[in-house]
Amino acid sequence: MKNFTFYISLILMVTLVSCKKEESPKPKVIYQDTSKAKTEVPEDTTQIEIADLPINMDGTNYLIFPIGTVSSDKKGLKSSYDSNTGYTVSNYGEYQITGFLQNLKFQEIGQDTIYALTEKNVLIETATYLKNIAVKTKKQLMVFTLADSDTNKDNKVNSSDIKSLYLSDISGKSFTKISTDFQELIDWNIIESRSRLYFRAMEDTNKNGAFDKEDTLHYYFVNLLDKEWKATEIKPLL
Repeated sequence: MKNFTFYISLILMVTLVSCKKEESPKPKVIYQDTSKAKTEVPEDTTQIEIADLPINMDGTNYLIFPIGTVSSDKKGLKSSYDSNTGYTVSNYGEYQITGFLQNLKFQEIGQDTIYALTEKNVLIETATYLKNIAVKTKKQLMVFTLADSDTNKDNKVNSSDIKSLYLSDISGKSFTKISTDFQELIDWNIIESRSRLYFRAMEDTNKNGAFDKEDTLHYYFVNLLDKEWKATEIKPLL
């Protein structure tokens, strides 16, 4: 009986160790030889593109169509964002669109043309209209958090990849990346009195593919009123 109990305990220990290994976080970055040609992320033919009904941010002259995907299963179409919402691929509130979106499409009110925000393979998590900046400066802008590259080399652009920060005007034009490649966006905010966007991003200093306390945190601001947006690094800890 003692031997039986010992063997059961041993099996449980091995199982627990195995589970812990499986639960280890995967790196967000896989570094590869830059001399090798870049491989394109293959198209997922199991996904079907779908658009939500348009959104009009208060005081603007554009309709915004969130674009996401649904997958087909035995029970029919299933939303890749939330299966409980049926054909809905986004949420909207407080001048912000959220979801796991492949694109946004724009249409000027009174015009027939509908066009895409970007031709890149991206995953948009938030699209925020800067309402207070628009009221103060008459400049209508949007801020996006998204993944724009398969940084972990799993043949997908998804939430497991590095998150980046972009700006555009309300028409979707002038879509511009303002964070640095291979730096993980931590957070951002707006200082309305200065018409500035501030953000933090982390650099994988030790090149282990993960973002942790051993890495370097960078601080930036962008002057939203500039004709060309460019992030300026600041050193608040010096």
